Amino acid sequence: MTLPATLAHIDTSLDAALDRLTGLLRIPSISTDPAHAGDCEAAADWLVADLQSLGVKAEKRATPGRPMVVGHVEGDGPHLLFYGHYDVQPVDPLDLWHSDPFAPEIQDTDQGRVIRARGASDDKGQLMTFVEACRAWQAVNGTLPCRITFFFEGEEESGSPSLIPFLRENADELSADLALICDTSMVAPGVPSIASQLRGMLKDEFTIQGPTIDLHSGHYGGPALNPLREISRIIASFHDDQGRVAVEGFYEGVHEVPGELLRQWEDCGFDEEEYLSSVGMTQPHGEAGYSTLVQQWARPTLEINGLWGGYQGAGTKTVIPSKAHCKLTCRLVGDMDPDTLRRKIRKHVEDRLSPDAKISWDQDLEGSPAVVMNTNRPEFEAARQALSDEWNREAVLTGMGGSIPVAGFFKEILGLDAMLIGFAQEDDAIHSPNEKYNVTSFHKGIRSWARVLDALAR
Repeated sequence: MTLPATLAHIDTSLDAALDRLTGLLRIPSISTDPAHAGDCEAAADWLVADLQSLGVKAEKRATPGRPMVVGHVEGDGPHLLFYGHYDVQPVDPLDLWHSDPFAPEIQDTDQGRVIRARGASDDKGQLMTFVEACRAWQAVNGTLPCRITFFFEGEEESGSPSLIPFLRENADELSADLALICDTSMVAPGVPSIASQLRGMLKDEFTIQGPTIDLHSGHYGGPALNPLREISRIIASFHDDQGRVAVEGFYEGVHEVPGELLRQWEDCGFDEEEYLSSVGMTQPHGEAGYSTLVQQWARPTLEINGLWGGYQGAGTKTVIPSKAHCKLTCRLVGDMDPDTLRRKIRKHVEDRLSPDAKISWDQDLEGSPAVVMNTNRPEFEAARQALSDEWNREAVLTGMGGSIPVAGFFKEILGLDAMLIGFAQEDDAIHSPNEKYNVTSFHKGIRSWARVLDALAR
C-alpha cells in the first residue's frame, strides 16, 4: 500500500507544498540579466537546502555563468536523472502584469485556481512537482523508491552557455539509466502527455548592403539598389503559394508521421479551433495538406523573426537606406542537419542577389537537430499507464513544436534517453506577462510523478 499512502500524503500536504513553491517563486532568478546574478545564486541555494531537507546529498556547483544544482540519492532499482531549470525569463513589459511577478498569488479564475507569478509554469512549478513527489515518498516510506540524481540548471532561459561544458566535465557523475524532464505541456486540459519528439532549431541572420551610405530618394531613386526591396524579394522567395519552403533540398531528412502515431494525435483531444482563435486566427497558414497539429509537431519551418532597415522614427525621411537586415529561424524535424541546412539557405539567398548587393552573415548562431525519443523502451509504456491511472484518461504520446536542446545533449554527451512529461497548459502565458500555473496541474503533477516513480522502480 506504499503508493496509496504516498498519494494520500500528497493530498493532505498540498498547502505546504504550495507554500514552498511560492517561496521559490519570490526569488527573481532572471539568468539573462547580470543585475540578477545574486538572485540566481539565491535560487540555487534555496534548492540545495530544500533537497538536503529530504536527505539528498545536494550542492551548488559553480560555472562561468549561473550555478548548477546537483544532488544524489542512493537506492535500489533503476537510476533516474531528473532535470529542471530554476531560472526565469525577464518580466518586461512590467506594466502589463496585473500583479507583482515576484509576489506570487493563488488566484481564483474561471478555469479554477492558479498560481500567478513569473516562473510558476516555466519551470519552477514543474520542477517542484517532482521534488514534492519525492518529498511525499520520503515522508511515507523513509526513503525514495530508487536511485535518483537531481540536476537543476540556472541558464536555460539564456541559451544554456555553461550546460555542454558542465555535462562533459561531469559525465560520469551524471550518467544514469534514464533522464526525466518536466518542462513541457499537456496537449489539452486533462490529457496527460509524454513528448515523443521535439523539433530542432536553426538560427541565422544576414545583412544586405547596397549603396555605401543612405541616399536621397529624389537624387538616386530609380538607379540605386534599395536593400529593403532586395531583401523583400529574397524573403518572398523562401516559400511557394502552398506554404512549402522553396529552398532546394530543404526537406531532405524529413519523414512522414507513422500511421499509428498519427492516429494517436488525431484522438488526443487537441482543439484546433480554440488553438487558432485564442491568438486571433481562423485557419492554419502553414504547409498545405497537413493538419494544424502535424504542422506544429512534425513539419519543418522557415520563419522570419525580424526584418528592418531604413528610417524608423516619426514622420517621413526620404532616403534609400544603405542596409537591410533579417533574422530567421528554422524548426527542424527528422534527420535534418542544421549545419547542412544553413549552407542551403545561405546559397538560396546568395544565388538571388542582384549586382551591387553585398551580404554578410552572423557567424555566431547555433543550431540543434530534432530529437526523437526511444518510445520502444518499456519505461514509456509504464509511465503512460501510470499517467492514465492518475488522470482517468488515456495518456498520449505527443510531438512538440518547440525545442528543448538538453534532451539532445543528454543523448549526445551522456548517452541517455530522455522522457519528457509536463503538466503546463497552453494558456499558461510562459515568457509573457501574467504567467500562471494551474493548482490542479501542480497537485496532479505531484501525484503523477509519484505514480511514475512507483511504476519505474518496479
